[in-house]
Amino acid sequence: MRIDHPTEDELRENFAEMLESVRNGGGLRTETGLDIETEEALWDIARAYPEVTGELVDAARAAFAGQLDGSNARRHREELIRQFEEMRRGED
Repeated sequence: MRIDHPTEDELRENFAEMLESVRNGGGLRTETGLDIETEEALWDIARAYPEVTGELVDAARAAFAGQLDGSNARRHREELIRQFEEMRRGED
C-alpha cells in the first residue's frame, strides 16, 4: 500500500498503462492514484471493449487532463458545497 501521493510522472505512467489495458480488454488495478472521473472514463472503455471508439479514448484523456490541472477536483468540491448549501437551506 502506498503512503504518499504519486508524482505527475507516475500518474502519467499509470494512466498510460491503464488506458492500454482497457483498450485491450483488461481492467484497472487499484492504487494508481487516478481520480474517480478518470477511472470512470477508463471503465467506460473497458465496458465498450471490443468496440472502443475514439470518442471514449478522447473522453478518458480529457478526464485525466482534468485530474492533472485540478479541474476535476474543483468541480467535485463545488458540487459538495452546492449539496451542503442545499441541505442547509432545507433545515431553515
